[in-house]
Amino acid sequence: MSAPFTLEGRTALITSGTRGAGAATVKLFRELGAHVLTSARTRPAELPEEMIVTADLSTEEGCETLAAAARQRLGTIDIIVHMLGGSSAPAGGFAALTDDEWRRELDLNLFPAVRLDRALLPKMLREGRGVVIHVSSIQRLLPLPQSTTAYAAAKAALSTYSKSLSKEVSSRGVRVVRVSPGWIETESSLKLAHRLAQEAGTDLEGGKKIIMEALGGIPVGRPSKPEEVANLIAFLASDLAATITGAEYIIDGGTVPTV
Repeated sequence: MSAPFTLEGRTALITSGTRGAGAATVKLFRELGAHVLTSARTRPAELPEEMIVTADLSTEEGCETLAAAARQRLGTIDIIVHMLGGSSAPAGGFAALTDDEWRRELDLNLFPAVRLDRALLPKMLREGRGVVIHVSSIQRLLPLPQSTTAYAAAKAALSTYSKSLSKEVSSRGVRVVRVSPGWIETESSLKLAHRLAQEAGTDLEGGKKIIMEALGGIPVGRPSKPEEVANLIAFLASDLAATITGAEYIIDGGTVPTV
């Protein structure tokens, strides 16, 4: 059965598109007909060189490199998907978070979107069309005090910035939307589940259960798959979502317990 929508002929910049939900999003966009450019710190062998820009987006220089490459290779940019995010902060609560740790979390989870939008949105606005999707996290609503305080705060800042940007540019033809995943079953998250399982003397499913319990439970009983997150992002980038802007879409299996 054919897809209910297409991205045929669209150009898309998708940051951090070589692993997990980012890789799934790149793959789906290409299947739907989009011309995609992505980024990573190192280029994986399976992606053609013309599809990827190697850059460290946690730096101003890296964002400038990617923005320049996007303008050169894509010309008009129809869609920007800010997939980049993550955390390297230590456990231990607020006292373990030095100024350097806070800067690292903001440099990875907030500033790449701010810098790339500032560089690329002016052309979208001149052309009167485009879609910007900021990938946040349910951690902005459910921070884990022992391990994700700085990450959650950075994602909360990204969400607030995204909402404000939508109010500024939507009347000029550019939609801005947020996608906030919960736990996604990626290679790295499965490694964590394996480690927790070994420490607890259980199997992989037991390790997954430990993670789900730490999150307060996932009513559907499992994490989201990268492809499911990609499906939501592609829909929001398509013409079927033409009047959706300024909104946040949570994809977490019901983890967030509030309205």
